[in-house]
Amino acid sequence: MIDKILLFPYWLTLRLRKLCYDKGWKKSSEAEVPTISVGNITVGGTGKTPHTEMILRLLLESDRWGYSNIAVLSRGYKRTSKGFQKVPWDAASADLYGDEPVQIAGKLPIVTVAVDKDRVEGCRFLCHPDELETSRKARRCLDKTIPRADIIVLDDAFQYRKLRPKVNIVLVDYNRPLHKDKLLPLGRLRDLPERAGDADILIVTKCPSYLDEWEKGKWAETLGVRSYSPVTCKGRSDSGREQTLLFTTVDYKPMAPVFEEADSRFTYAKRLILFTGIAKDNVLRSYLSDSYKIIRRFSFPDHHRFTGRDLRALGKAIKASPTALICTTEKDAARLKGNPKTTLEIKKRLFQVPIEVRFLTPEEKEIFVSTLLGAL
Repeated sequence: MIDKILLFPYWLTLRLRKLCYDKGWKKSSEAEVPTISVGNITVGGTGKTPHTEMILRLLLESDRWGYSNIAVLSRGYKRTSKGFQKVPWDAASADLYGDEPVQIAGKLPIVTVAVDKDRVEGCRFLCHPDELETSRKARRCLDKTIPRADIIVLDDAFQYRKLRPKVNIVLVDYNRPLHKDKLLPLGRLRDLPERAGDADILIVTKCPSYLDEWEKGKWAETLGVRSYSPVTCKGRSDSGREQTLLFTTVDYKPMAPVFEEADSRFTYAKRLILFTGIAKDNVLRSYLSDSYKIIRRFSFPDHHRFTGRDLRALGKAIKASPTALICTTEKDAARLKGNPKTTLEIKKRLFQVPIEVRFLTPEEKEIFVSTLLGAL
């Protein structure tokens, strides 16, 4: 009861905001080109970046969008730059642009990646890049040579209701159901759980490799997807919106060096130091524990900017276990690459674990592709 009393002001604010946009009292606009929003209702940990990468690859593989100019627009959380910025594929540091945009740009250099806190403005610049030369709002833009976007994927834009996407994709962590969570700061919900009903496509992420139809049906029930069919993966929200509910899992790929100085022989070690700044590292720990003994674990908050003190502590751990491998995530690697405090001893031992997401069945993937492309 006490949590409901404490959270009431936040709940009321979110409720009023939702009402204002749903009733049209607050205006929202659409971009000139099709947009796909990839977002969530909780703070971090649902896998937005690997799902964004998956969507980009599917677009590149499609006949309709494979030869088009595809762009990604992100806020660029915790970046030091201002205004609209194009993210170079070989960005030396994540500080300027944010770790996730740098990761996406590095893995998919054919895609235009940009950051702008104002998503409406960012979409306008992506649709009219010539305005970057004349607009005062773009005077701080470091690289103004970008192609005109034909389609834009919006990273983490579900709460940015000033911009209305063509397709809303919402991710939910299998290990943290919305109905068992609480609003910030007592839980990890940053939005009302019932806003899942505003999604066109709901994806339950980080699932076990197999779920039976009964469990999928229970998930549909808790997310408010009525008349859900595990065969068609379709159902309807309380408002009557047709929704597609799908399930993905994480595939870990072979370790890759973060720096050129890395010595591949460390990957054969049996002892590992885990160094991460993500929302939750439990799934990664479980995976690594099958092959390595994790002797030290450095766990920082999501998007943590690694300090000299953090890296000195890591250096001490290396001295205590000089043959141990250091493992991190792709997102953390993006921040470590441009950190001048990263010593040679760390670089030699530092490896990242790339991840990709996949649907639990080939049929679900086909349904996702047809639903997504059919809505654009």
